[in-house]
Amino acid sequence: MRTMNSDAMNIDTIFRALADPTRLRIVRLLAAMELAVGELAQVLGQSQPRVSRHVGILCDAGLAERRREGSWVFLRMASSGDATSPVVEAIARLLVIAEREDPGFAYACEDDRRKLASIRTAREQTAEGYFERHAGEWDELRRLHSADGLVEKKLSEALGDEPVGTLLDIGTGTGRMAELFAGRAERIVALDKNLEMLRIARAKLQHFPADRIELVQGDLGDLPFAAASFDTVLLHQVLHFVQDPATALVEAARVTRPGGRIAIVDFAAHNHEELRTRHAHARLGFSDRQLQDLLRGAGFTARAPQSLDGKELVVKIWIGQRRNIPLSTPVKERTA
Repeated sequence: MRTMNSDAMNIDTIFRALADPTRLRIVRLLAAMELAVGELAQVLGQSQPRVSRHVGILCDAGLAERRREGSWVFLRMASSGDATSPVVEAIARLLVIAEREDPGFAYACEDDRRKLASIRTAREQTAEGYFERHAGEWDELRRLHSADGLVEKKLSEALGDEPVGTLLDIGTGTGRMAELFAGRAERIVALDKNLEMLRIARAKLQHFPADRIELVQGDLGDLPFAAASFDTVLLHQVLHFVQDPATALVEAARVTRPGGRIAIVDFAAHNHEELRTRHAHARLGFSDRQLQDLLRGAGFTARAPQSLDGKELVVKIWIGQRRNIPLSTPVKERTA
């Protein structure tokens, strides 16, 4: 049980953490966007070890949190579910007022934002370079299926006017789906296993408010989230890369709230065997019967799928609603 003294000590720790101009600047920067420690050091014009010490003090006080992606460590403001979040939100508002009222602090923050612009530009250039290297491969695949814009329109229509709530975008890739639903969702977590893709997504999504979109490295077979954390779960052109779709959907169901929805966009069953070797597809699409069985076995009630015909690869949209029952053992797939 927490005591009055321990609560007071926590508040004391928070205010001690803020008793430094550099740490105040860091809090203002993290309110704008998630940043790697090296990026913070670049903006602040200080050595990385020194910035790491400041970051450690903020994290120990519960004002910020670290997240590792390979050899990089990213920083963001404490999440909304953290015990200190009301204090963090109040401090963020106070610093906005301080910037209006204190010319010296305002000058430092404005200078930091100018340098932050170069970080954004560097991320965008990295993304452009990646697209240039892989454009040929993606164009080859796109020629086989419906236009991306049409797929996105049909997906939005399939989800209807119901609130999206908190959205988990599994296998976010370039972050396009997170970008598409940013205006509809209360909050988005964009997850991908691939570090390079996360960096591409970060460049695409960096202009959205830092508290609305979170990027996380993780595996769809072992999602790093508590049960019933999301209202909507999305797998857009992801499931055909998965060796065991049944287990992946059970894990997706675990993090979906009762009554929440899952949306799967993928290919109908096809015979393009070359996609296994040229694009690392583990599955040659899915039949409606396969997907509906998989959804039911994972604890979802499956709706009638929608189909986007007209190309060699037919794109389909399957929607499921999470039932309020214990998860069953993953079903064996049917092949027809």
